[in-house]
Amino acid sequence: MQASEAEKPRIVVLISGSGSNMVAIAEAVKAEVSDSDNEAEIVGVISNRPNAEGLNKAQALDLHTDIIDHTLYASREEFDHALIRMIEDLKPDLVVLAGFMRILTADFTRYYEGRLLNIHPSLLPKYQGLNTHQRALDAGDDIHGVTVHFVTEELDGGPNAIQAIVPILDIDNAQELQKRIQVQEHIIYPIAVKWFCEGRLTMKGNQALLDGKQLPTSGIQLDTRG
Repeated sequence: MQASEAEKPRIVVLISGSGSNMVAIAEAVKAEVSDSDNEAEIVGVISNRPNAEGLNKAQALDLHTDIIDHTLYASREEFDHALIRMIEDLKPDLVVLAGFMRILTADFTRYYEGRLLNIHPSLLPKYQGLNTHQRALDAGDDIHGVTVHFVTEELDGGPNAIQAIVPILDIDNAQELQKRIQVQEHIIYPIAVKWFCEGRLTMKGNQALLDGKQLPTSGIQLDTRG
């Protein structure tokens, strides 16, 4: 659905763990100027893990929460269809994956095509999948980063909206690098969500557009190397 001019864009956030990006987005939404035509509203936070720490954080922010335990479903397809039904009860304009540790089916990604965002801790298309920080270190890279992208059927393969570039230091290990990457996650994810809710960030075909102009493969890049 699309929000009318009189409505706030409605956001549903999916989490599995600590919910740190959910909190960053929620705080940014709350800080929006109250008379903005594009002020957004987080209408629900959904976790596939009943004990996810992020549920408590969402409740502390007075956000509606739901749980849909993936272990209770016989197949990935059955779970995703139930998840769609739960999400649709909240009538979202945008679905945000914020540490949602599930590989989504093609049915799900097609249903939310163009209104489903994810964040991934690498400079996509480099290092799709897991253990990205250690893989960057093992490869001897001098930069690493984080990407917000539209979600498509290809895992971590949808068009990029925005990236933050982070230098890899000689003293870095995976844990220290992850900490500095997460700082940038909490900056760029709210930016991408804001752009979408303002109608500026869109997806056409397999391309991300900002203000109607096709973005480069990397998306907008923020370079923190100084």
